[in-house]
Amino acid sequence: MKQIIECVPNISEGRDMNIINQVTAEIEKVEGVKLLDVDPGATTNRTVITFVGEPKNVCEAAFRVVKKAAELIDMRNHHGDHPRFGATDVCPLVPVAGITMEEVVEYARQLGERIGNELEIPVFCYENAAFSPERRNLAVCRAGEYEALAERFSSGCTADFGPKVFNERVATTGATAVGARDFLVAINYNLNTTSTRRANAIAFDVREKGRPMRQGPKVTDKPVKDENGNPVMIPGSLPGTKAIGWFIEEYGIAQVSMNITNIAKTPVHVCFEEVCNKAAARGVRVTGCEIVGLVPKSVLLDAGRFYLAKQERSLGVSEDEIMKIAIKSMGLDDLKPFNPKEKVIEFLLEDNSQKKLVDMTCAAFADETASESPAPGGGSISAYMGALGASLATMVANLSSHKPGWDDRWEFFSQWAEKGQVIKNQLLALVDEDTNAFNKIMAAFGLPKKTEEDKEIRKQAIEDASKYAIEVPFRTMQVAFSAFEVVEAMVNDGNPASVSDAGVGAMCCRSAVMGAYLNVKINAAGIKDREFADKMVQAGAEIEAKAIQKEAELLVKVNEIINK
Repeated sequence: MKQIIECVPNISEGRDMNIINQVTAEIEKVEGVKLLDVDPGATTNRTVITFVGEPKNVCEAAFRVVKKAAELIDMRNHHGDHPRFGATDVCPLVPVAGITMEEVVEYARQLGERIGNELEIPVFCYENAAFSPERRNLAVCRAGEYEALAERFSSGCTADFGPKVFNERVATTGATAVGARDFLVAINYNLNTTSTRRANAIAFDVREKGRPMRQGPKVTDKPVKDENGNPVMIPGSLPGTKAIGWFIEEYGIAQVSMNITNIAKTPVHVCFEEVCNKAAARGVRVTGCEIVGLVPKSVLLDAGRFYLAKQERSLGVSEDEIMKIAIKSMGLDDLKPFNPKEKVIEFLLEDNSQKKLVDMTCAAFADETASESPAPGGGSISAYMGALGASLATMVANLSSHKPGWDDRWEFFSQWAEKGQVIKNQLLALVDEDTNAFNKIMAAFGLPKKTEEDKEIRKQAIEDASKYAIEVPFRTMQVAFSAFEVVEAMVNDGNPASVSDAGVGAMCCRSAVMGAYLNVKINAAGIKDREFADKMVQAGAEIEAKAIQKEAELLVKVNEIINK
């Protein structure tokens, strides 16, 4: 899975669009980064910027944001309602897909160190990137704001990176807090009531902070206070959430508006279920919800799988189907249409400029293969045959999970279907990757060869591309062979009425392995590194032999079942 992180820098300028545009222009100069949102605030004199991409690219864009903001914003002249202590006040990195928080912490610290060293701006690391427990809290890092920086530095407080003294440079730029935090999901729950009071009561039931404890049962009773005079709170049921109730004039209903600050600990679907339960206890029904802004794909996939499992249905269906279940289960389209292509970060990052083979219709794919172009060729077709084999086995698993009388076995078949989906998706990716490998070879042959240095570079590029053109079909062999496990399970335990489909799946997998092996062998012929080439050919021969044997064994079983 591609690693994706989000960056949400807040710069201390919310009024001058010329400055704001110059800062955001730096983001758009970095390849592989997508600017999602720019939200300036005149009263706060602050702009919240959101962009996403692969980690290294995002960190480069973040560095450029901090650099440009430092050039254009003089903190000595800055005034606004929001707390701040630097031209770029905060710069958090957020994991979105394919990456752990621990990895994001490392990126955040590396970014902070670079800002400190190269831009000479003091950097305080906060949240998960903090080097000390107290600095996890942004308020501690930003104590006293910009106006207190000089005094803090002179009294021995030092930043994690960058200058240790309040010099003329720091007087202009201020400091920056660089952190790593969880993804924040903003979601509003639609209620079948117009009562803000009821909505607030539900919000207080669930939000982590909860509600003040009172001396009696009435909301008008005095709150209970601790020895320091602070209100004693009754915690809500959902950790990592903030919530409030309000009335929305546009829709004519009350809502519970919630920020989920830790979707790993408290997923969106868990929050939805709990709000529904608390609302029902107060005689109110949740009719649906709306997601404000964008979410990672995992939010919808996790929710969809949760509701499929509640229905005792197979989870081994396509991602589109899983997301559809999530949308309908949580009523995300209650007030207006919900289009995942417009709300899911990964979809917004997709590069649609290049035509993908797997996105074609069956007919278009066949026509493209039959054209004068040498690609797609046998490697792509082999990967696609493997994907069809895995798909057939997955289909048998899904059909078996619905077989009357087999209700108690749905989870067994669901697990096999999920495994089949993973294999299918890997092979579909290899359909296009095999063509990409061919294109790499063509590009290497097209390199200049005027000088001796050119010739050496070209020679090495051809060798590297040729090795890759072996590795891709070899990977196809490995993945296609792994699909036999799902096929075999369905031959042995699946719905007997679908055993012929499992048999065809076995034939597809064997053909995929054999076809990909032909590509391994033909590409190995031109490799100068004979040790590498011979090793790949030998390993491929072993996989091919196993695939032929496995197909033969399975077809014997398939025919026995059919003949019965």
